[in-house]
Amino acid sequence: MENKKHAARRGLWAILFAAAQVLVLAGIALSYYAVGWYGQDIRLRTVPVDPRDIFYGDYVTLSYEISRLDSTFWKEAAPPERGDTVYVVVKQGTDGVAVPMAVYGSKPSLAEGEASLKGIVQYAWNPDFSGEESFSVRYGIERYYVPEGIGKALEERAANLIVRVKAAPWGQVTIGEIEDVVPVPESGAGQQGS
Repeated sequence: MENKKHAARRGLWAILFAAAQVLVLAGIALSYYAVGWYGQDIRLRTVPVDPRDIFYGDYVTLSYEISRLDSTFWKEAAPPERGDTVYVVVKQGTDGVAVPMAVYGSKPSLAEGEASLKGIVQYAWNPDFSGEESFSVRYGIERYYVPEGIGKALEERAANLIVRVKAAPWGQVTIGEIEDVVPVPESGAGQQGS
């Protein structure tokens, strides 16, 4: 009789353990769908990056203007360190592309029209070419897989791309689509004659 009780308890624990694993996996999957449902649309300007590896299939390596930030955006007392989680507060600029407003070490409260992007500090306080202190942030949206044959062409136009991302209220970011931006011609250049 006692063996049956023990076996029944073990069976119950095994079922509960399996159910917990399924719930964790479902939660992870749902978190990405939730970004699409609750996320705020943000447009980010890209900068060119050389391709790194051709063995992962066709993808575009993306870097963003907000990936390298001046130290004046940092709003905490202690400087960030490599591997730190940060929240970059962005707001839509006059051209419709997000611009950085501030960077915090913990989730900040946001004003109207602001969003926060969660990232990881890659390099902190590296001097850039102008001699000012800066730091680099990785958002997890630096690689975008594309249909075969168009990855190289997109990377060559990286300076003229805008990436539309969704940022969830909790900071998670996913790529929505890539827009090709045609540079505005200077006074009269590029206009058709009559």
